Amino acid sequence: MDTKSSIICIGELLIDFFCTDVDMDLIEGQKFEKQAGGAPANVCATIVKLGGSASFSGKVGNDPFGQFLKKTLDKVKVDTSLLALDDEHPTTIAFVSLKANGERDFVFNRGADAYLTVNDLDQKRIKESTIIHFGSATALLGDPFRATYLQVMQEAKADGKFISFDPNFRQDLWKGRKGQFIDLVKKGIAIADFAKVSEEELEIISGTTDLTDGTLFLHQLGAKAVAVTLGDKGTLISNGQHMETVPSILVESIDSTGAGDAFVGAVLSQLVKEGDPKRVLDDFVQLTKIISFSNKVGAMVCTKVGAISSLPTLEEVVHFKG
Repeated sequence: MDTKSSIICIGELLIDFFCTDVDMDLIEGQKFEKQAGGAPANVCATIVKLGGSASFSGKVGNDPFGQFLKKTLDKVKVDTSLLALDDEHPTTIAFVSLKANGERDFVFNRGADAYLTVNDLDQKRIKESTIIHFGSATALLGDPFRATYLQVMQEAKADGKFISFDPNFRQDLWKGRKGQFIDLVKKGIAIADFAKVSEEELEIISGTTDLTDGTLFLHQLGAKAVAVTLGDKGTLISNGQHMETVPSILVESIDSTGAGDAFVGAVLSQLVKEGDPKRVLDDFVQLTKIISFSNKVGAMVCTKVGAISSLPTLEEVVHFKG
């Protein structure tokens, strides 16, 4: 593996148990489907499927679920040599069911991912990589993971690494603590070269529903480039000098799980090819081409069920007409 041109994604890897019983809460649900979950893992898998190299850094339990997660990433050729196996804590598990009104029933059993420490990380590999992606729904919830996450982010920035950040807000995980989420995310955005947020996250962080004002607010915090994903409307991209909404392609959406992560992975897979990804951010024409490609990847993921299982290859993206 060429670590000098690689991408490392730091964050959570966990088990999602989806209730397959229609319109049933977790009290009554009987049938569950096990799937690999974790936004940074999805980003990693996307990069590799598109022909790049990426390593996942995080922690799972040294148990059957942790082994399943490692096997899932190995199968798509994500480098898992930086994955820590915890003998003391079980793999993190989320149970989810969907009701007819669109509301989710959600139970989160936090485990090994919460205990990632600096000692679990390969500092040499981090220093050798080109891009570090920090994308996590769980990393900022509490220490030691939160302290590790922020420390590594700051050190990587000081080392001149290209920093990618996606806060991945999950209402179920931050009930009653939205203000804390905002304060912590601002620290990440302040040092991000590339910050990706959803329209909902932009409003939460900036306090405004105006896309332009919200995006400028993230630039004021320190982000060099900001991408606001807008679903089937495309993506608003800004490098602080220029701002434009890049349209997506029309598809019949079946399952949008992992689409945002696939978008991020596609962006990073293109940026790393350029040798100096920070320079690309200043070339707005090239940047919009990268976003257009990444919109297509995200849309394609929506046409199949599952996150990692629905990821396209580079050849499939090139030939996909929508």
